[in-house]
Amino acid sequence: MEGIVKGKQPASGAPLADRLRPRDLDELVGQEEIVGPGTLLRRAIERDELRSLIFWGPPGSGKTTLARIIAARTKARFLPFSAVVSGIKEIRDVMKEAEDYGKMFGQKTILFIDEIHRFNRAQQDAFLPHVERGDIILIGATTENPSFEVNAALLSRSKVYVLRPLAKSGIRTVIDRAMTDPRGLADKGVRIDEAERDLIAESSQGDARAALNTLEFVVDDARDRASQAGASSEAVVTHEAVLDALKRGAAYYDKAGEEHFNLISALHKSLRNSDPDASVYWLARMLESGEDPLYVARRMVRFASEDVGNADPSALVIALGGKDAVHFLGMPECTDALAQVAVYLATAPKSNAITRAYGSAREDIHAGRTGPVPHSIRNAPTPLMKDLGYGKDYQYAHDLPDAVADMECLPEDLRGRKYYRPTDRGFEKTIRERMAWWEDARARKRGTSDPTDAPPPSGKGPAKD
Repeated sequence: MEGIVKGKQPASGAPLADRLRPRDLDELVGQEEIVGPGTLLRRAIERDELRSLIFWGPPGSGKTTLARIIAARTKARFLPFSAVVSGIKEIRDVMKEAEDYGKMFGQKTILFIDEIHRFNRAQQDAFLPHVERGDIILIGATTENPSFEVNAALLSRSKVYVLRPLAKSGIRTVIDRAMTDPRGLADKGVRIDEAERDLIAESSQGDARAALNTLEFVVDDARDRASQAGASSEAVVTHEAVLDALKRGAAYYDKAGEEHFNLISALHKSLRNSDPDASVYWLARMLESGEDPLYVARRMVRFASEDVGNADPSALVIALGGKDAVHFLGMPECTDALAQVAVYLATAPKSNAITRAYGSAREDIHAGRTGPVPHSIRNAPTPLMKDLGYGKDYQYAHDLPDAVADMECLPEDLRGRKYYRPTDRGFEKTIRERMAWWEDARARKRGTSDPTDAPPPSGKGPAKD
C-alpha cells in the first residue's frame, strides 16, 4: 500500500490525516484494550514477535496506523499489498518473492493486505500454504466482518483484533493535537473554538480520518476568507462553516457490507418491539446514508405479514401504500411516506401467527406429508372425473345454515392438524373467537357438541339463517 514504507515520512503536501498519523504506540489515540500498556499485542509488537493478524474495524479506527507502526518497528521485511489493485498473478509473484527472500537472507516477510475482504476465496487461498510454512506473516485490514469475508482456513491461522470507533474524547485529542503539532496546522494561524471542535468530534462517528479531513477543510476555508477580507482580519473557523462541511459528508454505510445488515436488523427489531422512535431513527439512518428506499419498503411489506399479520390486516395495505409512494415520488419526497409506514407498523398490535402457520405447513410438506387431495374438494370438470369420485360429497358452504360444512379439507394423514393459531391481540382476537365458533358449529353438525343458539362472536361471524 502506498506510503507504508519503513522510514518514509509523508510529504508536506500530504493530507492532514496522513501527516499526523501516529509514529509509535505512545502517540496512538484509542484502542487501549488491544494495544495499551501490557496488552498481548503491544508486547508482541515491541518484541517483534508477531503472528498473522486480522485488524477489523470501521474507517478511521487505526488499522493502517497500526500497520505503519509495525512496519517501523519490525526487523522483518515489510511489504504492503492492496486488495483493490492486485490480482492472483501479483499474489503469486509476491509469495514467490517472500519465499526466495527467506531462503536467501533468513528473514521473514510481513505482508500487510489492506481491504483483504476484497479478495475472493481463490485469491485468499493463495496465501494459505505460505502462512502455514511461515514464509510470510499476514496482517490483513478490513472494514467487513471477517467471519463472512475471510477464508475460514486463513482466519483460523490468524488472531482477529477488533478496533472500535474512537470515543468523542479521543477525537477531540486528535483535533487538539492537529492544531498544535508542527506536522499539522500549528503554522496556519487559524482559531477554532471549543464548540466547533466539539461539533467536529461529535459528528465524526469515531472516524479520526474524517474528523481531520473536516478540520483541514474548514481551516483552509477560514484562511481564504480572512485573506479576502484584508490583512487585519483574524482567521476564525465559524460554526456555520463547520455545519456546511459536515453536511457534505455522509454517515459510514456500505450497502453491500455488514453495516447494511446491522441497520436493517435494527429497524426490523425496533418495529417488532413497538418502538416508533427507534424505528424512525433507523429508517432515517439508512435513507440518509444512501440506502435504496425500495429495499426498505420491501422489508416493511415483509414485516407487515411476518410480525403484524392479522392482528392488524390493514398493516399490509399500509406497507404496500408506502411501496407505491416510493415508486411514485422517489427520494427525498418518499421519506415521509416511509416514516408513516414505520410508525404505523411499530404501533400496530403484533402477531407472528401467520409466519408460524406457514412454517409449520412447510415443515410437514418437507417431511413428506403430501397426501392426495381429498376427493370431496377435487375439481370434476369431466364425466370421467365424476365417475372416479371427484367432487363426491362436496358441501357448498353458502347453502348451509351456518355457511360452514363439516367436511375435511386436509389430506387424510393430516386430519386435525392446526397450523394457524391466532393470538388474542388486535383483530386476531376476533378471528380466534370466530374460528372457535366455527369449530363448535362443525361439532354440532357431527353431533359431538351440545346444541346452541348462540350467535357468532361480535356478530362478525357467518350469518345464521
